[in-house]
Amino acid sequence: MSDVPIGREGRKGGADTFRTRTVALIVIIGILGFAGMLILAAFSPDLRSGRNGGAHALSNAATGFNGIVRLAKATGRNPIVVRNVHQLGTRDLLITTPDHGTQELSPVLKGRDNKPTLLVFPKWDVSLDRSHSGWVHVDALLPVNDPGRMLAPNVVFRLVRKRTSGRDLLFPTNGFDRTIRPAAPRVLQVITGQTPRRGEGLALIPLLTDRAGDIVLARYGSGPLYLLADPDLMSNAGITNLRQVEQTLAMLDWMNATNASSIAFDVTTNGFGRSSSPLKLAFTPPFLAATLALVAVLLLAGWHAVGRFGPIRPRTRATGFGKAVLVDNSAKLIRRAGRERQLGNRYVQVMRERAVAIFKIPARLKDAALDAHLDKMSAGRGQPFSELARAASGAADRVALIEAAQALYKWQKERQR
Repeated sequence: MSDVPIGREGRKGGADTFRTRTVALIVIIGILGFAGMLILAAFSPDLRSGRNGGAHALSNAATGFNGIVRLAKATGRNPIVVRNVHQLGTRDLLITTPDHGTQELSPVLKGRDNKPTLLVFPKWDVSLDRSHSGWVHVDALLPVNDPGRMLAPNVVFRLVRKRTSGRDLLFPTNGFDRTIRPAAPRVLQVITGQTPRRGEGLALIPLLTDRAGDIVLARYGSGPLYLLADPDLMSNAGITNLRQVEQTLAMLDWMNATNASSIAFDVTTNGFGRSSSPLKLAFTPPFLAATLALVAVLLLAGWHAVGRFGPIRPRTRATGFGKAVLVDNSAKLIRRAGRERQLGNRYVQVMRERAVAIFKIPARLKDAALDAHLDKMSAGRGQPFSELARAASGAADRVALIEAAQALYKWQKERQR
């Protein structure tokens, strides 16, 4: 198969559509676009702002907790928004705010038996505000059995909602700091008890209660696992004044570990975790160095292809035309197979058949009789045919075979004169 050169002769009276600069610009734009697409695909989960109206630390909605995160940062508490499940093992206070009580909390609670952890119960059923990004409409309260299943199936909590005047204070018990007394929200959600489903369940120790003694904040079990029944003590809508902010931050400080350096807010439960992928690893250290080296190699290869010298030479055909090429290729195959020495007998037989056809020899003559007849034709005119045939059949190498074949061919030509 041959190459067909394409030149510029076919274009007359106008500029060449595919100039070198045009093609180069198209290629560069394509490469940059493809690289940008790969980078965005790798890091798109990390670029999500979290302003989806959910009840988590990235949300600026009324039911979100971004306000307490910003206030903690402004007061030097070094808040950390945890997007990676590997950071859930921090020894500092970890706050988890699931949108529903049915969400799986096992990855969060695993390995945190002796580390302070606060679970904030959900409360409100909301819908997105289409006119304001990240805002929500508070439609109603969630069914009371939704937040009650926070630690299901091991235990189901019994919750009650109460209307308050907004000025009722919560009363600290069981060693909780008595100076911390945040105000109750208008609709207060409290825990009235628990129903263990597996075993006897852990002790539910009240820390903050309302005037009726129902639980707002509790320690669950003997470890530092805390349950906050009403999220409005921390939500953006709940921290509406300076006193409430101070009380909420003091409550978090009390629950935090000794010599704590920060407060961690988990958003992996809300679907904002960072996932590892081979594509992302290619753009992060230490694999970034290998990626840059590969890009450099590709650029050098492209530069080498663009900067080639001389005209492009069309490829030659693997198989030529004509009888001579066919014979030559056949000879190469026989030589590579190592069958040259076995051709002597076959060539002698071919010469016998040609002599019978050319000299009109009777077909009844075979082998020795045919050789004797051909020897008579050689009388007085060089070597007999039988001697030439024996030389060709007994050739030990290529040179001897060629010489014997040439002698037989010459014998035939001389008899045809």
